[in-house]
Amino acid sequence: MKKKLTATVISVKMQKTAKVQVIRRWAHPVYKKIITKRKNYLVHNQKSNLKPGDKVIIQESKPISKKKRWEII
Repeated sequence: MKKKLTATVISVKMQKTAKVQVIRRWAHPVYKKIITKRKNYLVHNQKSNLKPGDKVIIQESKPISKKKRWEII
């Protein structure tokens, strides 16, 4: 089963690659405070039809390049 994450597009300046940000939120087990973590991923974008701010679903894939291991569904 491949992982799937919801992300927001940050940059589309590269060819066939988009930079996306995944925001994960959860409650701390003891203090119950909401914790937010953000992580950026480089994803394969074959169609190049995205704009910054778009919401996308990304999925794990085989390594495409040194840093690209995700693709847009």
